Amino acid sequence: MLLTPRSRHTPLSSRRRTAALLASAVSVCLLAAAAPPEPLGIGDRLFPYLGNPGYDVASYDLSFTYSGRNDKPLEAVTTIDARITADLERLNLDFTHGTVRSVEVDGRRADFAKAGEDLVVTPDHPLSRGSWTRITVRHTSEPVAAKDQDGGWVRTVDGLAMANQADAAHLVFPCNDHPSDKAMFTFHVTAPNGYAVVANGLPDGADRAGKTTTWTYRTQHPMATELAQVSIGRSAVVRREGPEGLPMRDVVPAADRKALEPWLAKTPDQIAWMESKIGRFPFETYGVLLAQASTGFELETQTLSLFEKNLFSDPAYPKWYVESIMVHELSHQWFGDSVSPRTWSDVWLNEGHATWYEALYADETAHKPMEQRMKAAYSASDRWREAGGPPARPKAPAPGQKISIFRPNIYDGAALVLYALRQEIGRPAFERLERVWVRAHRDSTATTADFVQLASTISGRDLSGFFRAWLYGAKTPPMPGHPDWKQQAPAKDQQAAATKPSASAGRPSAQAGKVSAPAKAAGAGAGGTRSAR
Repeated sequence: MLLTPRSRHTPLSSRRRTAALLASAVSVCLLAAAAPPEPLGIGDRLFPYLGNPGYDVASYDLSFTYSGRNDKPLEAVTTIDARITADLERLNLDFTHGTVRSVEVDGRRADFAKAGEDLVVTPDHPLSRGSWTRITVRHTSEPVAAKDQDGGWVRTVDGLAMANQADAAHLVFPCNDHPSDKAMFTFHVTAPNGYAVVANGLPDGADRAGKTTTWTYRTQHPMATELAQVSIGRSAVVRREGPEGLPMRDVVPAADRKALEPWLAKTPDQIAWMESKIGRFPFETYGVLLAQASTGFELETQTLSLFEKNLFSDPAYPKWYVESIMVHELSHQWFGDSVSPRTWSDVWLNEGHATWYEALYADETAHKPMEQRMKAAYSASDRWREAGGPPARPKAPAPGQKISIFRPNIYDGAALVLYALRQEIGRPAFERLERVWVRAHRDSTATTADFVQLASTISGRDLSGFFRAWLYGAKTPPMPGHPDWKQQAPAKDQQAAATKPSASAGRPSAQAGKVSAPAKAAGAGAGGTRSAR
């Protein structure tokens, strides 16, 4: 390159122009730095402000101090190790419903502000793409629900548990609250002596100091934030072995341990049944948490599924039905937990499969024919699609009801898609697909397109047209092998109920939405009587 010679002395007019340009550049920088913080998101179709761009979380280290009162804030420290994926001057975390006391980035104090449901952090140095950073937030974690904010901590009779699906982990701790960003978790929970604490993963010590004990748990596999679980209560922790020596622990109210043991003892055989269908259990441990709380749903929190204790003690629920709901949440450990949805529009892969194995278990162990359930679902499918959207394109949540995406179309409606697929490609190809799916995407995330591609590969034919109609169509296609199956026009009262979103998340029954007392008394027919997310 040819350089033009310049005089040693810069003319006055040139210096003035240079100064003006520098002043302008500084003004631009100051304006950028002073720009108000704003909430960000990764653009999920259903939850556009969940998750944040620019980084990938590798691990969370969560510390909670519980006072013994479940109506008082917990003192908490959240430490996040993340890889930076874009040059950042600021970094957004999902967090609301707690008081932030301080933030550090790489050991140095950082400025912070709230914007919507985001905590916007401004470190004292830019974060460069490809680098690693550690964010430490000291905050409170509020167990009492705020107005129009369902989920997060669940207050039980004797303590707390968590229910973070779909968008409520950030009501408990700062995070990147989207299932596409899975991470390892460590939990440290300090509680008064006499309480038992159990969390996701395996125990790593319980250190007693005076009147309190600090319990530590670590996951051995990555986990989505919505699957985090911490149980604090005056509980009994019941241990046993599952298939091939799998360590198991169940958490139950201490006074009910003996009465609940017959139910707890069923889980190892249920795991063995699932393993016979799709392969080895994907995690380091499993168990059930039976909480004395009124939630209206059950939840597949990773390695420790959450249930209402009432499900196991209310005689109105048939025994076979309770067992099938246990299998629903167990099967989520493969479908939804190990293989997580890349976006919330892919949630049918979670709930459709869990409903499928729930129904298959009832068919094989309680003589409740799956074909009968699928025929009933088929008759209702068109009105489910009209009310909630097709299985792979659910309608956006209703205002103030973020978890209303959990409608019948992603439960029995999605299981119906799997039934149609088995009819289309045959049982051997379908069963091979199920096994390969959970093996290929273990500890990761996957999309509907991934499932379509794998099904096409295994069946040896292009199934994109089949899936397009079944997953995205406004109307339900004809059922392969059952040309006699028809849609049933709803009665006026049924039609009104079908178009009204549920006020609470959960697995709607195959015939209706939220569980009602008459349905509970009747027992499960084509789809059940209770919500199980």
